[in-house]
Amino acid sequence: MAARKKNFHTEEVRRKIQASQLVNRLTDHVLGKVEMSRTQVTAALGLLKKVLPDLVAAEINSEVTHRYVISAPQPVDTVSEWEQQHRLQ
Repeated sequence: MAARKKNFHTEEVRRKIQASQLVNRLTDHVLGKVEMSRTQVTAALGLLKKVLPDLVAAEINSEVTHRYVISAPQPVDTVSEWEQQHRLQ
């Protein structure tokens, strides 16, 4: 018989499973499917704060500098030189 693997789920997976169970329980309470006391709701919310990160609005201020490189034609002295330089081929 094959040996069972120990610690099949990592600690992170366990926390996510527990968090989803807490969320499901709180959702059922809000929808009226399950009755929970005030202490149970407070405890569930406290546990969720320990497991899930808070979503906080963050403002990022930064300066972006754009640099451009242009290719300018060589200066010319006469109109005929300019026409020769820019004629369509």
